Amino acid sequence: MRSIREIARLHFEFGLSLRDISRSVHLGATTVQEMLVRLREHGLTWPLPAELSDTELEQLLYPKEAEPARPEPDWSHVHKELRRRGVTLRLLWEEFRDEQPDTLGYTQFCTHYREAVGQLDATMRQVHPAGERMFVDYAGMTLPIVDRATGEIHEAQVFVATLGASGYTYAEATWTQDLEDFTGSQVRAFQFFGGVTRVVTPDNLKSAVTRADYYDPEINPTYAEFARHYDVAIIPARVRRPKDKSRVERNVQVVEQAALAPLRNVRFFTLAQANAAMTPLVLRLNQRKYQRLDDSRYSLYLSVDKPALRPLPDSAFEFARWHKARVNLDYHVEVERCYYSVPYVHKHKDADVSITERTVEIFLKGERIASHPRLRKPGQFSTLDEHMPAAHRRYKNRKPSQLLEEAGRIGSFTAALSEEILGHRAHPEQGYRTLLGILRLGKAYPAERMEAAAKICLENHIYSSRAMRLILRNEADRIPQEDRQTQDVGVGEHDNLRGSSYFAALLRGGR
Repeated sequence: MRSIREIARLHFEFGLSLRDISRSVHLGATTVQEMLVRLREHGLTWPLPAELSDTELEQLLYPKEAEPARPEPDWSHVHKELRRRGVTLRLLWEEFRDEQPDTLGYTQFCTHYREAVGQLDATMRQVHPAGERMFVDYAGMTLPIVDRATGEIHEAQVFVATLGASGYTYAEATWTQDLEDFTGSQVRAFQFFGGVTRVVTPDNLKSAVTRADYYDPEINPTYAEFARHYDVAIIPARVRRPKDKSRVERNVQVVEQAALAPLRNVRFFTLAQANAAMTPLVLRLNQRKYQRLDDSRYSLYLSVDKPALRPLPDSAFEFARWHKARVNLDYHVEVERCYYSVPYVHKHKDADVSITERTVEIFLKGERIASHPRLRKPGQFSTLDEHMPAAHRRYKNRKPSQLLEEAGRIGSFTAALSEEILGHRAHPEQGYRTLLGILRLGKAYPAERMEAAAKICLENHIYSSRAMRLILRNEADRIPQEDRQTQDVGVGEHDNLRGSSYFAALLRGGR
């Protein structure tokens, strides 16, 4: 249902055509039209009601009952009628709709007609209204950056962004064309232009388009988040259709001639040096008059594009990486070896995780269910009280002294192991969780076995509840101590004799 929400936004807020919407959400125009019809039938516009969840929206628009097929005209008759002067598809559709009110929508009517007669689409005339579109691409030329230490040369990539109406251009050098550099360049381009266009048209670059397809290009999820942040529509250029981005392709050539070629003999040692040298050349390009006009790119930008740009959001887009993760039994998600809690009712579910420089956000079917400050040290936990079951919250509020006292009631070795566990944890909460695991084992096993298992853990310097559980489950605590030590001093081998190396191998990693 995320596609429905995006279609509603692009149609009702931006008023984009069906063709542009279908290319943006990588769905067929017929499907887009059908979704819009269903939205109108239920009186829905943008923004959609906040209380309407994805599941409820799907049930509302697509009930279980199958809809009857809509009547269609005789397409051969339609084809003959179109040869008559003044007759158009819209007129024929309106006449047929008067006879059959429950007929196809106009876009579907045209699509079905073209399928029936095999008519090819005409070449679309490119029109770029003021402030509507920003085209982005990379130059074929690069800027060599020399590593002072090794002498190695790295070819920096040159990003170019152009406003459709004025041709006003922004360019910068970046290390790569990867997703982080690509989105960062567009953030800086919007800041340079002082506003936001309604549409961004990238090339079929892999950073932007996960799957390049003539009809249904698939936008990278992070790039889609960038689009939502700036409230823009992403409409990639079609494969092998240079006219879709002719404006930026021409400006790329001009940037190469006006800003890159003059720097061909300059040696740069940092990316900052390269950008500092390129910036005034690009500014000069923007102020240079067109050959057949009295205006420059900059003057046209001031008079045409700038007044039509939408304002920048309050904060710049922060790059995020996305990962798939599964909510563990303890209602935590593992991200870069750190652990973040979600509401415990979501355990065992698959989630999407967004990782920025400062935050980690967890989503379930497009809905954010948790947000945490990003942790840096492996093994750290971020657990929110509201995510925990009531019983776990009661345990969390217990003091370490209370937990150690309960461990002492089991025996001296269990108490000593508990103290070691608290001493070997960087964060108290991790130690509390381990102690609670040991105390829980004490309810299932007698004190003498708990003590024997705790002693083995102390001897092997392994401090975890999992170690205790493995020892008790495998009954390793019942092996006489002299048998565990015999193998260590080199006495003859026997299948039933196990030394400390055996227990270390058994328990390592059981934290």
